[in-house]
Amino acid sequence: MTVTAGGFALHTPAAQAATTATTARTATVTKAVTKTVTTRATRQKAKAVKAVSAARAQVGDPYRYGGTGPGAFDCSGLVQYAWKKAGVKIPRVTHSQYARIKKKISWKALQPGDLLFFRGRGHVGMYVGDGKMVHSPSSGKRVRVDRLSGWRKSSFAGAVRPGS
Repeated sequence: MTVTAGGFALHTPAAQAATTATTARTATVTKAVTKTVTTRATRQKAKAVKAVSAARAQVGDPYRYGGTGPGAFDCSGLVQYAWKKAGVKIPRVTHSQYARIKKKISWKALQPGDLLFFRGRGHVGMYVGDGKMVHSPSSGKRVRVDRLSGWRKSSFAGAVRPGS
């Protein structure tokens, strides 16, 4: 409790105890928020590792329009399949994947598991790290890992982070 006498604030033991309790509560809340954020980010990264592993395991599978695996995939079917294996449900087609996954990512902030969209969001691949992505390119081709070349950067239309 603070008592004012002659324009000066006098701090009583009750006021000091209240201040100490408030400071302790603030510290506890701050630690809880930090732990929640850290835990959420850690969980997302663990899921991303599983998704990348699942997508890489499909390398060599044929492209099939509308394919959602196992055994054959189109581009959006591959990333949907991989994230499902990691326990995260994402939409089926590229435009919905970009629109409904809320966490948008810049080219410079890419992390493994992020979905990269190209050509007006008509094609999607999954970033696997080291400047590479796994994707199911087009008819007659197979799921493969490609380097993100200058052409890819020039046709980049955005990226999202599932599981955030």
